[in-house]
Amino acid sequence: MSTTKITKVAKAGTLESNDILIMVRPNDSGSVELELESIVMQQFGEQIKQVILDKVREMGIAGVTIKAQDKGALDYTIGARVETALKRAL
Repeated sequence: MSTTKITKVAKAGTLESNDILIMVRPNDSGSVELELESIVMQQFGEQIKQVILDKVREMGIAGVTIKAQDKGALDYTIGARVETALKRAL
């Protein structure tokens, strides 16, 4: 499977309750770097990271730094925001 590199900075989502703000930017490492802040980090931090990383893998993206600021978003919202931000960055 080939990997795709994003070319610019992009974001999706908001800092409203029950949403997540996803910001993506290219990096030269070729890896996926994830920085997560969440109001529910204790309970759901690992799950949120998994949803984000699964979406990145599903889209075949490499060389991206993701900053996620979660305000209690559900999994499908997280996935949609990640996908939108990555598509905007391509």
